[in-house]
Amino acid sequence: QVHLVESGGGLVQAGGSLRLSCAASGSTRSIYTMGWYRQAPGKQRELVARITRDGITQYAYSVKGRFIISRDNAQNTVFLQMNALKPEDTAVYYCSAGDSYSTSPTSWGQGTQVTVSS
Repeated sequence: QVHLVESGGGLVQAGGSLRLSCAASGSTRSIYTMGWYRQAPGKQRELVARITRDGITQYAYSVKGRFIISRDNAQNTVFLQMNALKPEDTAVYYCSAGDSYSTSPTSWGQGTQVTVSS
């Protein structure tokens, strides 16, 4: 069992920045991929970015060039630096963890709200 705890959400004006953090505990040896998903009201949950233990990254097209995902394997922590935020980035952001790159995450955090005002 992997337990994920997010922090760093909040309210920011358009064009601003926020940094999300997610700390994993429990069976962290099994974690290969960590990532961030988001879900806006009335929409499906979507991948924002993910990173493997080896540092391979994948970003949603809508955040490329604005968001940066990073990971501290020693601390079992993943970060999401969000720059040039837009109102359409408003959503609940969920941290995720999984034991492979090709399958869906198996663990989820409780979510943190990010609100971008125009």
